[in-house]
Amino acid sequence: MKKSILNIFLLILFLGFTNENVNHDYLQSIPGTKQKVDMVYIPGGKFTMGSPKSEKNHFGDEGPQHEVQIAPFWMAKYEITWDIYELFMAREIDSKKPTKALGGEVSIDVDAVSGATQPYTDMSFGMGVEGYPAICMTQLSALKFCKWLSAMTGNFYRLPTEAEWEFACRAGTKTAYSFGDDPVDLDIYAWYEGNSEGTYQKVGQKKPNPWGLHDMHGNVSEWTLDQYIPTVYNKRKRKTVSNPRVIPTKVYPRAVRGGAWTDKPSRLRSASRRPSSKQWKKRDPQIPKSLWWHTDAPFVGFRIVRPLNTPTVEEQITYWN
Repeated sequence: MKKSILNIFLLILFLGFTNENVNHDYLQSIPGTKQKVDMVYIPGGKFTMGSPKSEKNHFGDEGPQHEVQIAPFWMAKYEITWDIYELFMAREIDSKKPTKALGGEVSIDVDAVSGATQPYTDMSFGMGVEGYPAICMTQLSALKFCKWLSAMTGNFYRLPTEAEWEFACRAGTKTAYSFGDDPVDLDIYAWYEGNSEGTYQKVGQKKPNPWGLHDMHGNVSEWTLDQYIPTVYNKRKRKTVSNPRVIPTKVYPRAVRGGAWTDKPSRLRSASRRPSSKQWKKRDPQIPKSLWWHTDAPFVGFRIVRPLNTPTVEEQITYWN
């Protein structure tokens, strides 16, 4: 009897130390490197998505406001930097993947993950690499990065939905920005047209939002999973208010969030939405134009999420494609 109780106690203790599916932050190591992705736990809950017509600089695609239910997930504390993204581009560490991945959520061959082609020019445009956000990738590139990281670690990673992104950005607030309504405070929290000096900046230098996420306002805009539909908040088109996601049916436009170092304060509001455009490849000299790079989008990057409840293998594939 005593031995059984002891075994149960040890099992509980073991699970408590090894199971990451609890509400705490963690660091995701990348095999074969010293690089880590700092993941912040985002509790599930309800929030009001969009902005009221009374909000200064409100735009039509931000309404009508509606209540949305979000399941718990983790989100990267910072935008993915070149230091990490270049590992995916180079693919030199694929062989460092453990025979048995430490995470138990994903089991795929890393060699089967498509890799981004090398860009024809320096996509940082001389603005900085070490510690700076990776930019100019297409949504496809960001999706395949998530698949690659999942294969390397065994944990399931993907891009956030628009709803998850706004929920995390607001961090329980209902104001235009996560810090209030007055853009005068942007200098404390964000890099934007007024203080960026014409370039992006290293991640994490500004004050985080209430949930500890840096650069949700400004620095670089961020890819989400959703097709951009300006009228999607309309009740007739919003099919569900529980973890909503607009599955893309065409390449453009896709939904981008957060505003960037090139933007005015109005673009950095929590509810602000931006559609991607084929014009983001206007100066790409390649024929056909690259599937992996947006030559004219030095203002776009991304951050990743990991849902608390791991989707099925079939569902995982839909998130990466």
